[in-house]
Amino acid sequence: MAPRIGGPATDGTIFPPPRTYNGRMIDNTGRVDRDTPTMRNEPMLNEEGPWGGRAASDASGGKGDGGGRGDGGANDDNAPRNPWTQPPRRKPRTVRAAGQPSIEELIRRGRERFGGKLPSGGFGQGFSGRPIWGYAFAAFILLWLATTSIHRIDPQERGVITRFGAYAGTLKSGIGLTLPAPIDVVTRVNVDQIQSFDVPASGGQNLVLTGDQNIVDLAYSVRWSVRDPELYLFELADPEDTIREIAESAMREELSRVTLDEAIGPMRGEIEARVTLRIQALLDRYHSGVLVQGVAIRQADPPAAVMDAFKDVSAAQQQAQGFLNNAHSYAEQVTANADAQAQAFDKVYGAYKLAPDVTKKRMYYETMEAVLGKTNKVIVDTPGANVYLPGATPAPKAAPAAGAGQ
Repeated sequence: MAPRIGGPATDGTIFPPPRTYNGRMIDNTGRVDRDTPTMRNEPMLNEEGPWGGRAASDASGGKGDGGGRGDGGANDDNAPRNPWTQPPRRKPRTVRAAGQPSIEELIRRGRERFGGKLPSGGFGQGFSGRPIWGYAFAAFILLWLATTSIHRIDPQERGVITRFGAYAGTLKSGIGLTLPAPIDVVTRVNVDQIQSFDVPASGGQNLVLTGDQNIVDLAYSVRWSVRDPELYLFELADPEDTIREIAESAMREELSRVTLDEAIGPMRGEIEARVTLRIQALLDRYHSGVLVQGVAIRQADPPAAVMDAFKDVSAAQQQAQGFLNNAHSYAEQVTANADAQAQAFDKVYGAYKLAPDVTKKRMYYETMEAVLGKTNKVIVDTPGANVYLPGATPAPKAAPAAGAGQ
């Protein structure tokens, strides 16, 4: 009879019975049999691995599988250490400052603040277990649409819409809607702001030739505003430089038609008006969309090199003009007095024609009154007149002395 494989040791089997782990046997059904005897009656001192531990090796005198060598050597300290007996490696913990809340604490506080409506899952999870990245992307899309499609235009502004770089319309003041960027782009243009620039810009000399071959140092300013935002943005590459060059050209053209005295004197206002019209006409030809508000001449003087001589000439001219003004004033005064006397004579002549005798006597009496009003002597040559006229009062005679006629 052939020996049975796996039988008891007394039966003379070839293979020894299988050794159980910790005295337990697991059958094919997964049931644990704790009553199965072990091959050896020695207790297992280490249950951390299937091969035992250092303690079991030491207890058995270095024999068995616990030492990791299996040769029963005495020098087990130099043997390789069993990985089952090593403590598990721990991940380094992040040091948190004192009083700093953890992520879980922040999530809990956020839930309490918003009534428990925050995502209940872990990091990266949204409502009902959905990923929070979807909600973030949706919020980004809504924010992008709101900021690039809704435009608030102030009363003094106009919004020029460009669709893929081409003009598509103009938004007036208020709330306007467009396609989102980068499809539609809105450029705001202030149409009520009055802008200005000075010529010359650096504050130096600006010498201009006049019509009488003289040179004048001219400084002026130009005021302008935007009339058509579309033309202003698309027709001129650099609007301010273009307006400046046109203003200088128009001013030189107008000064070439006047003399130096007219440029620095009485024709300054007229020159400003003509230059304004000329600048506007040139800008309209360029389709600039700019409205010229006005031109103001701030300085119109001869060059600094001849300033002293020009001041002397100006002083002499002003003095001559003063003499002429005085002569005109005296002539006007004399003429006014003569006109008054002529009007008085006309009145007397009219009365004389109505009553000659009465007028003669009246004129005679008025004349005598005017002549004799300041004298004490009165001479009357009218024949047969017995007129009492007060004359000089005779001095009283002295009374005779008492007893003088005795």
